[in-house]
Amino acid sequence: MKRWSRLRTALRTGLTRPRDPESLPARINRRRVYVLPTRFGLFYSTLLFTMTAGSLNYNNNPALLLALLLAGAGLASLVAAQLQLTGMEVNAIDAEPVAAGAPMTVRVHVSAPPKRLRRGLRVDDDGALDVRAGVLDLDQGRGEVDVVFATEQRGWFDLPRLRLSTTRPLGLARAWAYVWSETPLLVYPAPETHGPPLPAGIGEQVQRRLHASGDDVHHLRAYRPGDSKRAIAWKPSARRDMLIVREYERPVGADVVLDWRQMPGITYEARIARLARWVDEAERDGRRYRLLLPGQPEIGPARGTLHRHACLRALALMPHV
Repeated sequence: MKRWSRLRTALRTGLTRPRDPESLPARINRRRVYVLPTRFGLFYSTLLFTMTAGSLNYNNNPALLLALLLAGAGLASLVAAQLQLTGMEVNAIDAEPVAAGAPMTVRVHVSAPPKRLRRGLRVDDDGALDVRAGVLDLDQGRGEVDVVFATEQRGWFDLPRLRLSTTRPLGLARAWAYVWSETPLLVYPAPETHGPPLPAGIGEQVQRRLHASGDDVHHLRAYRPGDSKRAIAWKPSARRDMLIVREYERPVGADVVLDWRQMPGITYEARIARLARWVDEAERDGRRYRLLLPGQPEIGPARGTLHRHACLRALALMPHV
């Protein structure tokens, strides 16, 4: 079964458009739409052939007229199925990076002229990978659909050809078209499940910063909207006839240095997994950190979403050995 599936996919790839990855937006015209009967359509055709042969054999004109009317409806459904896809345009395909092994949700943005109602369009990869298909409805000429892919390894993930298909309006035929984006998506390295704690800060003294909660009271100030009620100093507030809030200070550790060279004795991929875990831990703890990788400039010190993405991107794109 798997060998037959690969052969079928190879034949479709070589005989259908597009044959190579393409830049987006991609417009689906009538030359890119393919139509074939479904199993129900083949049964329907066999039934019509039997009705026609029987009516001609017995010279039954009403039965012949019914067979011709049903045949006309079937042919009209082929055209209607093709028109469901013709004129559509895939504007963009994007996804948020995920760790290797986690499912990646790919969002497909589609538009079409609003003069025709398009419902129940299926989006998948034609069985090439382990994919959870999505169903697309175009409202006001625009729509989005999520297709979920399984990821296995870090680095760039090349999208396969995506298939947009429909069996509407009667289910007698399946019309489909392919879109093949040339833009790869990024997969982060899978973080280490269990490992040593985050390294201590190196080269800097411990600092302190003001925070809404902490161990030591730094000073008192006037209440501002949004302050926690737990921070209100009620006795000073009663003496001054106004709300007074305690401002605490919290110790902040030195910048964390995540150095590739400081992890001897573990394998190449294990180092990447451990650094990915430490990046997530430092970000979760609100620590400033910098990443040192061989052959690359130092990243940081900083913190925040953009800094985390820069560090994980660098780890994801480390050469495979």
